[in-house]
Amino acid sequence: MTKLIDFFKVAPQYFIPKHFLSSAMHWFMQIETPWIKNNVIKLLIKIYGINLQEAADENIENYAHFNAFFTRALKADARPIDNDVNVWVSPADGLLSQSTSINDNKIIQAKHHDYTLEALLGGDISYAKQFYNGDAAVIYLSPKDYHRVHMPTDGKLVSMTYVPGDLFAVNPATVRNVEGLFARNERLIIRFENEYGIYCLIMVGAIFVGSMETVWAGKITPEYEPVLAHWDYSEQNLAFDKGDEIGRFNMGSTVILLTPYNQLPELGQIAANTHVKMGEKIAQIPHSTSIPQTHEPSKADTLNPIEATVYTED
Repeated sequence: MTKLIDFFKVAPQYFIPKHFLSSAMHWFMQIETPWIKNNVIKLLIKIYGINLQEAADENIENYAHFNAFFTRALKADARPIDNDVNVWVSPADGLLSQSTSINDNKIIQAKHHDYTLEALLGGDISYAKQFYNGDAAVIYLSPKDYHRVHMPTDGKLVSMTYVPGDLFAVNPATVRNVEGLFARNERLIIRFENEYGIYCLIMVGAIFVGSMETVWAGKITPEYEPVLAHWDYSEQNLAFDKGDEIGRFNMGSTVILLTPYNQLPELGQIAANTHVKMGEKIAQIPHSTSIPQTHEPSKADTLNPIEATVYTED
């Protein structure tokens, strides 16, 4: 029965104009006509059970448009940040749908489905190798969740890459059935480093995600571009503290965290389908970790990494 339900949820996505519909959603979310945006906000609060009491501004009439409501700020005490210096916190509200150790260069997406680091990271083979046998966590943000993305730990921004791609939904049914989903959807690959080494945070786009944006570059999508774009920040000294806001989604989507071998093994050991709130502990740095460690598997040179496939049309 589950397979049949999944089929009806997923199959139409191969045929509908996902980029057009997402652009239309972005336009709709900017409508400022009070009776339209207020009634839509009320409807969505009811459908998704959005907790308006957490919002810094609980009066929906004060939001200029639906997008402003969806990316709303929260009260100062709504998401306390775990201040233990050895703790990594969740960068977003959502369902931690997957926590796994990376097998050489492969990440398991679902039963019978996996994808490679090289594909996920836009074909950057040398960067991907630094995460071989590391750890990964995937956080799914539903429409009811808080939609700003924050730092999981302290770090300096190194670079960012926009990888164009498809816009499949990122709900559990699609994860189970679309092979290489996170490596084929459009995404922002954000590279950080700190005293323990490198780590990567990836914002994955999806259908009806009206836009993705960061605090340092503003709105990235839309427009949807057909080529990779890269920004180098290594000389700009853009440092962020744990808990600092770094970006936001409209509607729902996914955040993926990657860490190298033995840097944060607890990241790959979290129980699947754990609900998390931004700022709460998800993993702790091992006490033995005092010097950044790197690891490349002995058979790395025999692997034939799959470079990223860029999907520019629905």
